[in-house]
Amino acid sequence: MKKLTPAVLKQRSECIRNFYTERGRMPSFSEIGGLVGLSSKSSVFKLIERLEKEQSLSRDVNGRLLPGPMSHPLRVLGSVEAGFPSPAEEELADTLSLDDLMVKNRQATFLLKVSGDSMSGVGIMPGDMVIIDRSLSPKSGDIVVAEVDGAWTMKRLKKSGENIVLVAANPNYKPIRPKNELKIAGVVTGVVRKYQ
Repeated sequence: MKKLTPAVLKQRSECIRNFYTERGRMPSFSEIGGLVGLSSKSSVFKLIERLEKEQSLSRDVNGRLLPGPMSHPLRVLGSVEAGFPSPAEEELADTLSLDDLMVKNRQATFLLKVSGDSMSGVGIMPGDMVIIDRSLSPKSGDIVVAEVDGAWTMKRLKKSGENIVLVAANPNYKPIRPKNELKIAGVVTGVVRKYQ
């Protein structure tokens, strides 16, 4: 096994990051071996341990690999006026990882792709990705992903005493009142939309 210099570690971390970006999942230990050219399981295990120490990745309670803040931090160059134009100069204000900005609890967070327009009134459009945190306790007013009487949906949660209603953000959809069962999978904490 090559000595794990910072350059080698960075290169191997980028191989894993690229796999995660392209496939939307972390590679298995054997896939990591193939990606970085390691044939022994113990070498892969040592690499994983080192990447954990560097916080390039982590593991959940079951030992499955999770991406660390693997995405490159982006430069924050100030702010932009969304009203009337104003003179501005590009100035490096900070750097920011989108992982750090959008994800508070990595092990409890997942993404879902939106289909349908029932939440268009709050800016959640078909094709968007919503960030869901299943560790949050849903409050009245939160947008939640829920299983209602055996069917999944995303709506705004409205509670009034014992009464629970799921409300769309589009007048074309009627409120949903659970008849038998309501299971809330998580609270929507963010929306990701790609324009190109």
